Amino acid sequence: MGFCRVNETSLKAQATGTPISAGLVEQLKAEIVRKLAYSLGKNPTVAQAHDWLTAGILAARDHMVDVWHRTTRESYETGRKRVYYLSLEFLIGRSFADALNNLGLTGPMAQAMRELGVDLNAIETLEPDAALGNGGLGRLAACYMEAMASTGVPALGYGIRYDHGLFKQRIDGGKQVEVPEDWLSFRNPWEFERRESAYKIGFGGTVVSTDTAGEVVWTPGETVFAVAYDTPIIGWRGRDATTLRLWRARAMHPLSLDAFNQGDLVGAVAERNRAEAISKVLYPNDSTPAGQELRLRQEFFFTSASLQDLVRRHYRQFGTLTTLPDKVAIQLNDTHPALAVAELMRLLIDQHGLQWEEAWPLTQAAISYTNHTLLPEALETWPVALMERLLPRHMQIIFGINARFLDGVRRAPGGDTADLSKLSIIDESHGRRVRMAHLAFVGSHAVNGVSALHSNLMQETVFAPLNAIFPGRITNVTNGITPRRWLLGANPGLTQLVSEVCGEDISDDIEKIRGLAAHAGDASVQERAAAIRGENKRKLAQIIRQETGVVVDPSALFDVQIKRIHEYKRQLLNILETIALYDAMRSEPYRDWAPRLKIFAGKAASNYGTAKSIINLINDVAAVVNNDITTRDRLKVVFLPNYNVSLAEVIIPAADLSEQISTAGMEASGTGNMKFALNGAITIGTLDGANIEIGERVGEKNIVIFGKTAEQVEEARRNPRPTHEVIEATPHLEGVLDAVAGGSYSPREPGRYAGLVDGLRTNDWFMVLNDFESYRLAQRRVDALWADQSTWWKMSLTNTAHCGWFSADRAIREYAERIWHVPAGYAAKA
Repeated sequence: MGFCRVNETSLKAQATGTPISAGLVEQLKAEIVRKLAYSLGKNPTVAQAHDWLTAGILAARDHMVDVWHRTTRESYETGRKRVYYLSLEFLIGRSFADALNNLGLTGPMAQAMRELGVDLNAIETLEPDAALGNGGLGRLAACYMEAMASTGVPALGYGIRYDHGLFKQRIDGGKQVEVPEDWLSFRNPWEFERRESAYKIGFGGTVVSTDTAGEVVWTPGETVFAVAYDTPIIGWRGRDATTLRLWRARAMHPLSLDAFNQGDLVGAVAERNRAEAISKVLYPNDSTPAGQELRLRQEFFFTSASLQDLVRRHYRQFGTLTTLPDKVAIQLNDTHPALAVAELMRLLIDQHGLQWEEAWPLTQAAISYTNHTLLPEALETWPVALMERLLPRHMQIIFGINARFLDGVRRAPGGDTADLSKLSIIDESHGRRVRMAHLAFVGSHAVNGVSALHSNLMQETVFAPLNAIFPGRITNVTNGITPRRWLLGANPGLTQLVSEVCGEDISDDIEKIRGLAAHAGDASVQERAAAIRGENKRKLAQIIRQETGVVVDPSALFDVQIKRIHEYKRQLLNILETIALYDAMRSEPYRDWAPRLKIFAGKAASNYGTAKSIINLINDVAAVVNNDITTRDRLKVVFLPNYNVSLAEVIIPAADLSEQISTAGMEASGTGNMKFALNGAITIGTLDGANIEIGERVGEKNIVIFGKTAEQVEEARRNPRPTHEVIEATPHLEGVLDAVAGGSYSPREPGRYAGLVDGLRTNDWFMVLNDFESYRLAQRRVDALWADQSTWWKMSLTNTAHCGWFSADRAIREYAERIWHVPAGYAAKA
C-alpha cells in the first residue's frame, strides 16, 4: 500500500474560516475535467482514481508552468548567475501535496475534487514515491531544489531519470528481499520530455594528437544519447520555480535490422540494452567488475550531459566562455559528479579551443564541491586501468591536472618536504586508482562540509594534506531541510498550534518559531501538543498494524530509528540494548516500566551482508518480544518495510524519541535529526554530525547525549581496549551477546548471528560494545524523563522552537553568499 499524510491543511483552512475562492474552485474543476477529457481521453463517469490523480496533477502543473516560464525568462533577460546542482540522487518522494501547498491550492483543490465526487486525500496516496535516491544525500538535493525556488536563487538541478529507483524492500521471513521499484509504471505527469536537448556521450575509443600543435582528438568507440526530461519545482507561495533536468540514456541505433532479419533477436537489441542500462537502476550492485563499470558509466553519463548542456546554454546567451564563472556556479553534490572537473576541461580545450592555462582557472572558479562523508569506502576511487579503457581522454586530462598540481607543490616554499603521495590525485598504493575526492578538491574553488564537526574533521583527517596546500578552501554549510514539507505539510496540527502562538508568518520565516520557547512551560500549550502527537501516533499505529500485523499502544513512548542500515549508524547497538531492556523487564516485572515501542525502518544495500543481517536480527527479536505475554504490553518492536519519503512523513510527526546514535565522527551531518527535532521529538544521540549543533541550539538539558566523542573514538581505535575486557566491565552486555550468538532469537538456525557477534568481539570498530553501557544508561534517563510528562513536553516544545535555524532556506542563502556568489531573490520574509 502507499503511505500518505491526511491532507489537513485544507481542513484547517475551512475550520479557521480562511476563505476559499469559489471562482478558483470552479476554475480548478473545469481544468481537471478538461485534463481528463483531452489529456487522458476519459469521461468523468468512467474515470478511475488514478485518472483523477493524473488530471489533478496536470491541472496543478499548469499553474506551475506559468511561474516556471516567467522565472526562466527573467533569468535570461537579467543575465543573472545561475546555479547548476549536479547530484546522482534526487529523493523527491510524492510531489502533488507539496506542489499544492506551495501554490496555495490545497484547500481549493480539495474542494474542487470533493465537488467532483473525489476524495483528494485518497487519490494522493496513489502517487508513487519518486525514489531516485538512497537517503540523506538525495533528500537533501530535493530539499535544496525547493529551497532555491523559495529563496529566489536561479537554479537547475541535474541527475538521472532512472527507470527504476532504489529497490522496493520486502521483508520475507525477517530478511530483506529486493524487488524492482516501478515509479514510472503509470508515466510521470510532472515531466516534459525535451528531445531537442539530447547530447552524445562517448565511451572508450582512441585518442590521437593531430598535426596541429596541441590539438587532441578523442574518437569514442561507443556513443549513447542523453535525452532531457524537465520537471518544474515550485517555490513557496508560487513566487519562483527551478528546473530539475533528469537524463535518460538512449541508444544511437535502437535496433540492428540486419541481426534481426538473420534471426539474432538478442543481438538485434544488444546495443539498445547496453545503452539503456545506464539509466535503468539507481546504484547497481558494484561488487563485480561489470557493476563497477556500469556505475562509472552512470556518473560520467549524467555529468557529461549536464556540462554540455550548461556550456551550450552559456555560450548561446553570452557568446564567450571567458565569463563562465561569472554566470555559472556548478555544485558537485558529493564525488559522484567529480568527473565534471575533467569533462569541463575537455569541453573548453577540445571543443572550444581554449588553452590549458585559460581553461583551468575557469574550471576551478566555476566548480565547488560538497563532501558528505569521511568513510574511506565512500570516498570514491576508480582503477586507472578502467578509466583509461572507458574514458581515455579524461584519464589524460586527470594525469595532466595531477602533474601540474604536484609540480606546483614541489616548486612552492617548503614543497620539498611535502608528502606528494598523500596529495596526489592518483593513489599509487592500492593498484593505481583515481581519488575522486582529491580531483573534486583540486578542481574546485570551494569545498564544504555539512556540519561544523564534519568540516573540522575534513581539515584534520582525510583532507589534511590538501588543506595545508589550500588553506581556507574548506568551509562549512550545515545542512538544512525544507520546513514546508517537513513541518507545514507533514504536521499540520503542530503547524497550526505554532502559528497561533508565534504568528502566521512562520510559514515565510520559519526562524520566528523560536517564539514558542516562551510558552514551552505553558500547561495548556503542552496539552495541545500532546493531543496533536497522540493523533499522529494513532495514524502511524494503523499503518503499523496494516504493514506488520502488530497492534501497538499509541500511548507508549514511540522510539524511532529510521535511516539507511549501516554499521556506523548503529542499528545494531539499538537492537542489542532493546534485548537488554527485554531481559530487564522479564527479570523485574514488578517495576513500573514505561511502555515503549521500538520502530525501525531503512534499507540495506543489496551487497551489504552485515546490514542485511542486522535487519534480520531486528525482525527476529521482534518475533520473540512481541509474542511474549510477560512484556508485550510494555515493549514492542517493529520493522516497517520499504522506507521512503512518504512513510517518513507519517513516522516523524509521531515520534517521541529520535535515535541519532552513529559512531561519533562518522555521520557528516544528518537531516533526519533536524526533521525529528523540528517536530518535537527528543534526540538521543552521540556528539556527531549536526547533533552537536542541535544540542547547542536547544540546550544540553533538552537533548540526551551519550557515548564517546570523535576524539575519544579515534583514541580508542589507536589504542583499542581488548573487547573481552569491555564486555566483562559491562554487566548487561555478555548475556545479550551470548543470547544472540547462541540462537535464542533464531532457534531454527542457531548459528545465524554467530558471525555478527564474533565480528564485534574481534574488532569493535564502530564502538557498539564500547558505547553500550553509556547508551543503556541514557535510555534509562529517557524513561525518567518520560515519567515526568510536564518536563517531557517542555523539552519537546523547546526543540521545535529552536530548530527553525535548520532550514534549507538558511543553508541555501549561505551557499549563495559564500560559495556561489549568487544573491538570493527573497530574504527571510513574506
